[in-house]
Amino acid sequence: MKRFLLVLVIALAIVGSLVIWRGHQKATRDAAKDAQKTAEVPVLVARAVVADVPVYVDGIGTVQALNTVSIKPMVDGPLVAVRFREGQDVKAGDVLAQIDPRTYQAAYDQAVAKKAQDAANLRNAELDLTRYDKLAKTQYTTAQQADTQRSLVAQLQAQVQQDQAQIDSARTNLSYTTITVPVSGRTGIRQVDQGNIVHSTDTTPLTVVTTLQPIDVVFTLPQQTLPEVTEAMTHGRPDVLALPQNGDATQVLDRGHVTVLDNEVDQTTGTIKLKAEFPNPSLKLWPGAFVNVRLVLRLDRNVTTVPTSAVQRGPNGAFVYLVSADGVAHRRDVTISHQDETAAVVTEGAKPGDTVVIDGASRVTDGARVKLLASRAG
Repeated sequence: MKRFLLVLVIALAIVGSLVIWRGHQKATRDAAKDAQKTAEVPVLVARAVVADVPVYVDGIGTVQALNTVSIKPMVDGPLVAVRFREGQDVKAGDVLAQIDPRTYQAAYDQAVAKKAQDAANLRNAELDLTRYDKLAKTQYTTAQQADTQRSLVAQLQAQVQQDQAQIDSARTNLSYTTITVPVSGRTGIRQVDQGNIVHSTDTTPLTVVTTLQPIDVVFTLPQQTLPEVTEAMTHGRPDVLALPQNGDATQVLDRGHVTVLDNEVDQTTGTIKLKAEFPNPSLKLWPGAFVNVRLVLRLDRNVTTVPTSAVQRGPNGAFVYLVSADGVAHRRDVTISHQDETAAVVTEGAKPGDTVVIDGASRVTDGARVKLLASRAG
């Protein structure tokens, strides 16, 4: 009996200790929760504002010169002068090089002399034809002689026309000895030096001239964007931004517009190809370089926006923390129609003037009190 009572007392002591321990743990947790609720979480906030937001799609493009011309000789001969510097800006019509013109000048002079000779023979034949026609009318000569003379005049006229064609050909060949640039642009590295004999069949150009201002960028977009792109192009030429490859969207290299949408979808890659033209005033775009391209599809006007950093993602979608006037954060589900690096367009869940948490949201819970460190516009 005494043993039983001893066991019973020990059991009651153990049960009492457990009850006391659990009560202490609950009190500790409740105190922690109360402390968490009463503690102010430091956050940065911003206000939702009404703004005009451009809607765009991004792609990768390759810079191409507007014109690329390989300067090659059109006639054979010694290259007696090179009149450009490598990397020089030139205008259409500027002289780049000179081929020895003496042979072609002689051919031209010979053609001119030949025409003068045949023209003199033609004038004499025409005078004789006039005499034969008068004599034939008075029957002092036969009609056959007049017809023969008329045929001779026609032959000489054809000969003079042929001589003129020879003159034109010789003049053209002579003009080819002066090599001019057909388009404005910048010269490349000189491939042939002065003193070499060049030929019209040479495959190596003297240099390559490229037009850098303006300049083109060819880029691709997913074919899913085709309806939006075609819709944008019905209203004009959409704006395009050229951005560096380092991903810095704030550093715009140049602003241009779309000039061409290719007439088919690339079935291999499932993309559409477009070409945009840029003025390139600072020469930040260079042929052959890769750039990020941002095509502006439309401008959404008077929409509610919040900073992108305010938008959080959860199992049920996007949400933000709204801060009330008494400094309490409330979780609010939102609908985002468009979002970029700086702003998100909110169609539901927030209104202009709402204060949202943009930094420190990871430490905030629904109903927590917050301490505003700073505030700025959305």
